[in-house]
Amino acid sequence: MASYNALNSNNRNPSPYGSGDPYYNESSGFITPHPAPKRRVSPWIKFGVPVLVIVIIAAVVGGVVGSRHSSSRAASNGSGGSSGDSAAAASSAASAKLALGRFATATNSEFEVPLYPSTTNAAFTTPTFIPTTNAKVSWPKDPFTPASPSVLSVRPDRPRLIAPAYKWEALPTLIANDPYLQGWNDTIFGNATAYYSLPPVVYHMDGSSGILDNAREIKMRLKAFAYVYRMTNDTKWVDRAWTEIQNAANNGSTPFVGDDPNDIWNTGHFLDTAEFSAAFGIAYDWLYDVWSDDQKSQIRTTMIKYGLQPGLAVFTGPTSYGWWSNDIEGNWNCVCNGGLTMGSLAILGDDTTGVAQQLLGHTVDNAKQNCVLAVSSDGTWSETANYWYFGTTGHAEMTASLISATGSDYGMLSTNPNFGLTGDFHMYAYGPTSLFNYGDHGPNKFSTTANSMMFYAEQFKQPMYMLHQRDRPDAAEPWSMFWYDPTVSGAFWDGTPLDHFFDNQTDQWASMRSSWTDQDAVFVAIKAGTLQGHQTHNDLDCGDFVLDALGTRWAGELGSGDYLSPNYFSNDTQISDRWKYYRKMTEGQNTILINKSNQNVLAKPTVKHDSSQTAQGASTVFNVPSDSTAYWVADLSSAYFDNAQVKRGVRLLNARKQILLQDEINSPDEVQWRMHTNATVNIDSSGTSATLTLDGQTMIVQILNPPPGASFSKSDAVRFPTDPPPPAPDQPNPGVTVLIIDLPAGQYTLEVLFNPQWPGMSSSDFVTPPNVPLDSWSLTSHN
Repeated sequence: MASYNALNSNNRNPSPYGSGDPYYNESSGFITPHPAPKRRVSPWIKFGVPVLVIVIIAAVVGGVVGSRHSSSRAASNGSGGSSGDSAAAASSAASAKLALGRFATATNSEFEVPLYPSTTNAAFTTPTFIPTTNAKVSWPKDPFTPASPSVLSVRPDRPRLIAPAYKWEALPTLIANDPYLQGWNDTIFGNATAYYSLPPVVYHMDGSSGILDNAREIKMRLKAFAYVYRMTNDTKWVDRAWTEIQNAANNGSTPFVGDDPNDIWNTGHFLDTAEFSAAFGIAYDWLYDVWSDDQKSQIRTTMIKYGLQPGLAVFTGPTSYGWWSNDIEGNWNCVCNGGLTMGSLAILGDDTTGVAQQLLGHTVDNAKQNCVLAVSSDGTWSETANYWYFGTTGHAEMTASLISATGSDYGMLSTNPNFGLTGDFHMYAYGPTSLFNYGDHGPNKFSTTANSMMFYAEQFKQPMYMLHQRDRPDAAEPWSMFWYDPTVSGAFWDGTPLDHFFDNQTDQWASMRSSWTDQDAVFVAIKAGTLQGHQTHNDLDCGDFVLDALGTRWAGELGSGDYLSPNYFSNDTQISDRWKYYRKMTEGQNTILINKSNQNVLAKPTVKHDSSQTAQGASTVFNVPSDSTAYWVADLSSAYFDNAQVKRGVRLLNARKQILLQDEINSPDEVQWRMHTNATVNIDSSGTSATLTLDGQTMIVQILNPPPGASFSKSDAVRFPTDPPPPAPDQPNPGVTVLIIDLPAGQYTLEVLFNPQWPGMSSSDFVTPPNVPLDSWSLTSHN
């Protein structure tokens, strides 16, 4: 099967060093001279991974972890018992962690999903924070506690951003007593060593995507160099950081400039400007004590001219590039306000121009009006599961910097009362192989990680978020060293329901699985929701689903189109050119297509669902109860034209070993059921059974009670010849097959049963479910 990665499908190498970069893996997008040991890489990645280009991956990843926020279940914070009991418990937990080490010992995919060993002996159980005064296993309290915090009044000591001096002083002892901090620290040192020997980042204008890759890579490097200096006092890291700073200021040995030498940070794509501002702010603050006065002056001058002054113009404007400040509830607002805030806080008091002070009078309020509202009432990020990374990183960096520098978050954590639920969204979007990676994936991540989970775990008292994230290789970067609470204990899966339903009308999606820790588990995620209001990063995809089983993704997503394609981000109206690209149109999704036409962008589906509320215990070995099930049903009729009526339901059967996808359709036009897969597809002579083989595994897909004329067919993942031409050619989708069921106009029920061929399971062990109308589905309707 041809290798395929949507991140690289834009026909450009995302590494600024081209194919000669010794640390760039072109198939995965990772910068990784220390790749994690891998199980087989499932071919689902050919669908287009939003690859986590973040850090060099340690040879061992992961750990035991967990916690959960729920309106029906308060988080455990370990507050019970006497202080002596708590201290003993904390000491015991620390000893257990050191003895056990990091629990997840490998990873199996380019999404770096941890592999958990099968064991019935859980070292940790209920997710919790164990209070203690033991300095070896807990952070000291911050001595900076202003009675009346002000965004213009900063702590008297340095650093100010993310990690004040008291945390740096405590860190070596904590590293010595925590295997996660030990491993991450080693990886950061390895990263810095690798970056040290590379030439400075080369300026590369990536069309309308600007120089964002450059900005984020420089930010990633400066964080690593500054961290290692502060841990070693070796000034070679300061010198290397200065070389990178000089380069990004266009004062290096090679030009770092585009068409306008007065706009080298590319304000036209303001994300670039903001990330450079954050990078320079971090370097200025974390290395403050070793910069000369002249170096500080140069850093301030560069940051003000190319970053903060253009940022101030956004709020005092008008400008042509400040659109992100006006009703943009997504990653742009979070990243832009975050970078400007970090840069301003870093130089506040040293800046004689007043720009930093003026900016801080705008960014926090603007972020509270926009950025914080990107989290829906159910915790879902407004754009996509991948843009969650960018948005929450910007939000967490900004908020953490405000807290550390000034002593308050100023409502960044409380203005949206549902913001604390977004950790649930991230956790449930992950299956055994990868994310429910609908919509656009975004650019390379570089310094963008999921470590906001650790910050939110602490701020919202949800230890499960921290435990979930510490298993992931992108945890190994400087922010986690200070956002991680070593008193956290437990397994994130202990007591965590297997199913979760997200009901905000903008989102409407479901996550159902058979285990949190079995790499071969069943995972089904499916969505409805509106088709507007996602910052033009969504697809026309009501009813779209992904399906994992046997360690393989059988139904997958094609991912992003080419961001440089004409009018790709033009708008989300019905006639938008965006919907002419195969990966964005309804035709390119795993859903029902009517009259070979796109869905209605004004769709407002309704959903219903239920679950047996099955939750996993402390063990990684979980036997699903025979009556365990979940289902989700959506009325998708509003997504179709000509008064077509469409309902779609999915449920787990037979102790979650089989999956039923059922559609009820009444259409005046021809209908097509579509599913994209990397599997080899063989259709039997009757046309009602398809055998899918992939990665040494087998899935049998059957049409039950087929309507007249219903049979499987297959095609390549290409547009119909009769489709309106897109403004630019589609990306190819090599190795992707579309499994199809064609039906004429009419009224019928279409039942498709997915039977993963589990080892040791005979044909008689599979069930054939009864035919039950979707309106009559219940937890017991298919018994």
